[in-house]
Amino acid sequence: MSPTRLVDRHPHVAPDRLVAELVPPPRFAPVRFETYQPDPAQPTQGAAVAALQAFSARLGDGPPSSRRSWLRRGPAPPESRAGVYLDGGFGVGKTHLLASLWHTAPEPRAFGTFVELTNLVGALGFAAAVDALAGHRLVAIDEFELDDPGDTVLVSTLLDNLVGKGVRLAASSNTLPGALGEGRFAAQDFLREIQGLAAHFDVLRVDGEDYRHRGLPDAPPPLSTDGVREHAGRVGAAATLDDFAELVAHLSRVHPSRYGPLLDGVQAVHLTDVDVVDDQASALRLVVLADRLYDRDIPVLASGVPFDQVFTADMLRGGYRKKYYRAISRLVALAREGEGLDPLEIQR
Repeated sequence: MSPTRLVDRHPHVAPDRLVAELVPPPRFAPVRFETYQPDPAQPTQGAAVAALQAFSARLGDGPPSSRRSWLRRGPAPPESRAGVYLDGGFGVGKTHLLASLWHTAPEPRAFGTFVELTNLVGALGFAAAVDALAGHRLVAIDEFELDDPGDTVLVSTLLDNLVGKGVRLAASSNTLPGALGEGRFAAQDFLREIQGLAAHFDVLRVDGEDYRHRGLPDAPPPLSTDGVREHAGRVGAAATLDDFAELVAHLSRVHPSRYGPLLDGVQAVHLTDVDVVDDQASALRLVVLADRLYDRDIPVLASGVPFDQVFTADMLRGGYRKKYYRAISRLVALAREGEGLDPLEIQR
């Protein structure tokens, strides 16, 4: 059978599926604290493991102190705070650690990206989303970021409600909680919400080099367009084959909450004529797609410009630069996986 096209897919996701799928993605399903390999040159990595294991041991305890008491008496000590917050660059294993914590937590528990959390609220409504998560012992939020004032107020209010109901929190991000929103909107106008978010967390710094590229070359050279098409044809129905510009346009018509279902059943993505994305909205949608591809461990084969050149220099200097660098890191890793992809192995 011939490859399909992502641009022909228009997935619709039932709200109950959004709740049921709040688990670590396939790439991180098997990870555990024991499989994390701290870099001996980065002591914060080993320290983060120990701190998360200690936090995990407290998850069966009673609810943490309320935020109101923190505001009256000053910052709560780490052992009484409702959450832990992993801060560090991309590729240092924060998602691995966050998923490992989730695996040790008592049920019920939830794991999702920041985008998936905000999409859940959009799909269910605020009160229903609080009810859906209120009984959880742990809500883990990967790729925590605030891109606009609306998200700032929404998430601050949501987490206040959950903490008040005894839910423990864990999050990972490339930005310290007190600096969320910097460079994106007038963060100073929302300091109360941002500081309220920061008050929930004990920050654990995770330093280190991007493990995906330790000792490895830059992005692999793109294939020829004919080579991409020929490979997709050999893979068949488990592959998708799309023109890059058409796919970028299609993403604007699909809600980001559906980018995961957009990839259902796909084992390899093939893109022709990858080009520089110079529109911010399109670039941010591409970031979300890159995250969902990486979560599902779907290799990518492409022609055009290398993935380390897909965002403009201005974007890589701007307020969203950490998102773009994360996307580059992940797309390059998936392109490397695509280099050695045997179509016959997929067909089996």
